[in-house]
Amino acid sequence: MVGGMVFDGTGAVPRRVTVVIDNDRITAVGRDVAVPADARVIDVHGMAVTPGLYDLHTHWGLEGTPADVPSIAHAYLVSGVTTVNDFNEETEAFAPLRAWLAQMPAPHVNFAARISTPGGHGADWSDQDTTRWASTAASGKAAIDSVVAYHPDLIKIFSDGWRYGRMPDDTSMNEQTLAAAVVEAHADHLKVMTHTVTVERGLLAARAKVDSLAHSMQDRVLTSAEIATIRASGMGDVATLAVYDPDKWRRVPGHKAAPNTRLFDNALKNVRKLYRAGVPIGVGTDAGMPATPHGESTLHELELLVRAGLTPAQALLAATRISATLEGQQADRGTIAPGMRADITVFNGRPWKHIADIHHVAMTMVDGRPLFGLGAPAQASGTGWPTAVPAARLIDDFERADGRSSLNTLRRDTMDWGQDRTEEVSGTMPSETGKGKILFIAARMADKKDAYAGVAVPLSPGSVLPVDVTAYKGVTLAIRGAPCPTRLTVTGTVGATWSTPVNITRGWQTINVPFTALHVVDPKTGRLWTGRDVTEVEIGQGCPAEHKSWLQADNLAFYTRGGNR
Repeated sequence: MVGGMVFDGTGAVPRRVTVVIDNDRITAVGRDVAVPADARVIDVHGMAVTPGLYDLHTHWGLEGTPADVPSIAHAYLVSGVTTVNDFNEETEAFAPLRAWLAQMPAPHVNFAARISTPGGHGADWSDQDTTRWASTAASGKAAIDSVVAYHPDLIKIFSDGWRYGRMPDDTSMNEQTLAAAVVEAHADHLKVMTHTVTVERGLLAARAKVDSLAHSMQDRVLTSAEIATIRASGMGDVATLAVYDPDKWRRVPGHKAAPNTRLFDNALKNVRKLYRAGVPIGVGTDAGMPATPHGESTLHELELLVRAGLTPAQALLAATRISATLEGQQADRGTIAPGMRADITVFNGRPWKHIADIHHVAMTMVDGRPLFGLGAPAQASGTGWPTAVPAARLIDDFERADGRSSLNTLRRDTMDWGQDRTEEVSGTMPSETGKGKILFIAARMADKKDAYAGVAVPLSPGSVLPVDVTAYKGVTLAIRGAPCPTRLTVTGTVGATWSTPVNITRGWQTINVPFTALHVVDPKTGRLWTGRDVTEVEIGQGCPAEHKSWLQADNLAFYTRGGNR
């Protein structure tokens, strides 16, 4: 790479130098560096060269913009982002997502294992395979131990139940639980970030030796003594100003909610105070949340850091070397120097002088390969979907003792969402005939009109990759249960869901549910049934509020013509 003005992330003054790359590593940086005779030369004369940008807080979920994995990956590459933390996934999804991302143009993605409290933020929509629950020191340690086998890249703990001052609070984690979880995570060489948005909980996180906050404290302005406490702890802050920016709602057609400027002003002031006191400030956005699109929000976060009081050069350092340090990756990336990973972003302009120039990304390089812009192969947004594999006939006969299906996937509880959730217990038990095992679901419905309890069986690990069921006509299973409204649901990629009621009695019966009976659940994400992108099959009940329900099932499978399996 020749001719560019290099902002190397070390704090040095930008200078015109040559950068030599061999495979995925930088081998030389300097004015008089000899370019190998067989090198591919990328001419970036007049352009700005920086380390690849970080976004330490994103959610690759269905509610964001864009919503599917290949399109999200492309959005970050277009924005010059080369390393991202994803806080959205269940641990079962880590391995298949890593394998899938390796096959497409994408940034590096660090996956965070999630821990919260019963009734806490992050636990109000998922089961414990996605967000472990902990409320004592022992359960905090156990929660970390339970996720280590999945090789998370870091730990995300939802320790603060304060919901931004605009909605009812969730539960919060006590200091003993948080501290025990942090000690256990550090013993496994894992960094810990916490959902923390209040000063009181920020100070608690500092005492618990948390590595960095995943938000800015915003309920009030920090005092000098509180800032000194945080600085002395070594804890960093990833402010995610982009998700709180009240101006973002003006870009949403038809949105009429009054923006909360007081909390945002507190966040800006606290970022400025923390930075000036020497607290490391990283870059994260909470992208994937409403009106916080992937990729472009990372660039906007740098603009907001400048608004908070950082210079453009300081904001770039926050997005590169400092974020790499908070992630524990400073020996691998975050600076442009010999031996470092060749993750590089090229801009038209001088973003260390004019922060608006970050919107002029000319090239994004990951592991020494241009993936966007100059020198990159032509590619379209959203490319990279894998070919669906044919579905096996048997989904689950519930015979395994380890909670996994006949497909070696982990079953999930799928109770309703919210602070008041249906209490559900599921598992397997011996059948009354003594021949094998059956699934059981027992639940006490929450006091709400949409109370629900169910179990989903992924057709691929973590429900990540699509499965083709077009060789079959429908789903069959043996079932019985309480006489409550019961439904079978089939989920596809990008949140597409199809469902149909099924009639059950207290006595066993085998039912066949043809795919033609399925109807779209949510028109926003729904599409016509094809059977070529299915990810899981679910059975569950929506009984009256506070009703105790039960359901048993066996031999869940696909059937062919005439109901024969």
